[in-house]
Amino acid sequence: MKILITGGAGFIGSHVVRLFVNKYPNYEIVNLDKLTYAGNLANLSDIENKANYRFVKGDIVDAEFISALFEAEKFNAVVHLAAESHVDRSITNPLEFVYTNVIGTVNLLNAAKKLYTAENNAFKLFYHVSTDEVYGTLGETGMFTETTAYDPHSPYSASKASSDHFVRAYHDTYKLPAVISNCSNNYGPFHFPEKLIPLCIYNIKNNKPLPIYGKGENIRDWLFVEDHAGAIDVIFHKAKTGSTYNIGGHNEWTNIDVIRLLCKIMDQKLNRPAGTNEKLITFVKDRAGHDLRYAIDSSKLQQDLGWKPSLQFEEGLGKTVDWYLANEEWLQSVTSGNYQKYYQEQYVQR
Repeated sequence: MKILITGGAGFIGSHVVRLFVNKYPNYEIVNLDKLTYAGNLANLSDIENKANYRFVKGDIVDAEFISALFEAEKFNAVVHLAAESHVDRSITNPLEFVYTNVIGTVNLLNAAKKLYTAENNAFKLFYHVSTDEVYGTLGETGMFTETTAYDPHSPYSASKASSDHFVRAYHDTYKLPAVISNCSNNYGPFHFPEKLIPLCIYNIKNNKPLPIYGKGENIRDWLFVEDHAGAIDVIFHKAKTGSTYNIGGHNEWTNIDVIRLLCKIMDQKLNRPAGTNEKLITFVKDRAGHDLRYAIDSSKLQQDLGWKPSLQFEEGLGKTVDWYLANEEWLQSVTSGNYQKYYQEQYVQR
């Protein structure tokens, strides 16, 4: 089995690559990543010399490159995680999200379709990893299910919704074997510090303000990234083609409560007086089109395939803080923009 994992140097992707490389030594794992600001090969330093792992630098928007890569490698499957994913960046530059998330996905689908036809069904699966943001927003009650109608509100979620539709269309029209999963907010080690939790860990460590949109009342369902990687593993191996699964952590928290808990944990970890870090909380103008609440119903995944999250949020957040405090050099390297230099110095030269 030769599997292409796109976006494998990113936050979620690196955890998926590590899991597949270590758990399936008979699989050949090819990691394709453009190495943008959020892609960092230092995330995979512990498995970079494994015999069944290989990295390829490239852009999924480059159709000729993707076509040639598939023709040369004859992949048996794709796990597609490569995406522009930050909502704020999508508001500033939506076209970049269209290129990567929509055009890039279609380029991969075209290459997979060609291989599926030419290789007499040796191509087994196109697994598209998506987000719960495609469903829009919820009120105080209810949860997103696999049959919830799409209602994206940001350029990011619109681009991911479009890519989901293309994956389903290729399955229905060309019979390309495909599955989709839509996950809730991930957190954990190697998260680029533009997102809420790693940003606030960095700011608390450096006594900087903790910017919280609006009143911090927006609610998210938090999923530990290693649990997400485990769910992807289960879906990849067990799901029927054409199916969709929601992946959630069953951990609904308001943003302000997340940060208050984080402040409390870091008061203890940094030996600061109780309440010290909470004084750093600063409310800022709300994000345009900010969805109020996301909540994932992952009961289908639990009932059909037997997956369930392993960690409650308090435990996972504590583990996340421990990792960032133990890997301060990594955090400094990515916040300063020197992560590629850091990788070269720490790993390539060893």
